[in-house]
Amino acid sequence: MSDHEEPDRSDSLRTFGAVLQALREHAGLSRVEFAARVRFSKHTVESVELGRRMPEPDFVEWAEPVLGDTGALRRAARYVSRGDPGLAAWFRRWARLEKVAVSLCTYECRLLPGLVQSEGYARAVFENSIPTLTDDQLTAQVAARLERQNILRERPSSRFSFIVEESVFRRRLGGPEVTRAMFEHVLALTAPRNVTLQVMAQDADFHACLDGPVSLLETPDGRRFAYSEGQQTGRFMSAPKDVSVLYQRYDTLRSQALSPSESRCLVERLRGEL
Repeated sequence: MSDHEEPDRSDSLRTFGAVLQALREHAGLSRVEFAARVRFSKHTVESVELGRRMPEPDFVEWAEPVLGDTGALRRAARYVSRGDPGLAAWFRRWARLEKVAVSLCTYECRLLPGLVQSEGYARAVFENSIPTLTDDQLTAQVAARLERQNILRERPSSRFSFIVEESVFRRRLGGPEVTRAMFEHVLALTAPRNVTLQVMAQDADFHACLDGPVSLLETPDGRRFAYSEGQQTGRFMSAPKDVSVLYQRYDTLRSQALSPSESRCLVERLRGEL
């Protein structure tokens, strides 16, 4: 997921917002007038109408009588979903595959992989975004990142492998407290037997993934895919020849990185140095 991309709105949210706006305007009410009647702020009304915010149950119940009590909003609200809030458009296909993958391998050299970021660390990442994110955008990005991590808890039979540069752990993004919480979060998420964490030492003589970060996954039917991300873009790869090359590089990198036990010891030592 791009750390700089504004989260796209789901179709259902946009549709609900458009219907709400049309009914409000048909009733001859401004956003300020409507907000006062439904007991929500003008900012909330605007966010719902623009498809940036889920309509709360109380919002729908108060809006119905104000807009004619037709039942249209109650019925429409049943089908509203967040979709993939906070996920860049180019990442959504990969995110869907993540949820069913039997194995997922990730190499990162810039920051912690999103699947093992703590809430404070994720917030620090998005707070560094340029252009600056709005509060709503930042909240959506952090929520989406933490939501993705459920696959680590919900798929105990899937294999997860993470290889992360030592320099990433040494960068105190967000300050000492955020960094300390990050170490605790990473150690907890990578403790299960189906999750492997390896650190690529700074003084390693060889390195098979110098071309940048990469993620690899395998589906239940044996198909393999790859994903690589850069500035403001991401590349989804399905061609067997391209994916095979990246799997070879990742397998080689595994042998070059510290072992899982050595990596865990290093992370625990760095935590103790704070």
